[in-house]
Amino acid sequence: MATGSPPDVADVVLALASSRPPTLNGGRLVCIDGPAGSGKSTLAAAVADRTGAQVVNTDELMEGWGGFDTVTSQLAGIVRALAHGRPGEYHQYLWGQGRFDDATTSVAPGPWLVVEGVGSGDPVIAAHITCLVWVEVDDELRLSRGLERDGVENEPEWREFMPAERRIFARDRTFERADVVVDGTGARAPAVRP
Repeated sequence: MATGSPPDVADVVLALASSRPPTLNGGRLVCIDGPAGSGKSTLAAAVADRTGAQVVNTDELMEGWGGFDTVTSQLAGIVRALAHGRPGEYHQYLWGQGRFDDATTSVAPGPWLVVEGVGSGDPVIAAHITCLVWVEVDDELRLSRGLERDGVENEPEWREFMPAERRIFARDRTFERADVVVDGTGARAPAVRP
């Protein structure tokens, strides 16, 4: 396996998170943040595979391309409920229909929860985050990955979304607060911060 590949990185993340006390009413919360297209979903899947964790993707919490505020409010609601030992829930955004689902998606209390996606490390839940991971790649690669995943017809949205992400990350100081910094290309080993 290459240095910094998702299984290796997942082991690093889990070793750090496991060494810390639970932060979510007996459970551990791993948040994997960073720019879209950087490799967060791949890492989240590797962490969940090892722990059996439910994964919440912020794309499901976000009201379209500019819906950062709904990420904050829905994430806060999920974590608040779990912190009190109750199931959390959220309304999933239906991208193809341009609206939130009327039904809710449940998030059960458990020993592990992974939240991944842009805004997952929101300061509003900082007190409950066991391990905050930042995943990054250069803009050219992430745009290429994003257009391959979402379709080239979404390039105008991507080009507006990328600077909007940077403003959110600067406001929230996500990179500076991260416990682990990951190269989303796998070329470098993850950096664990003290």
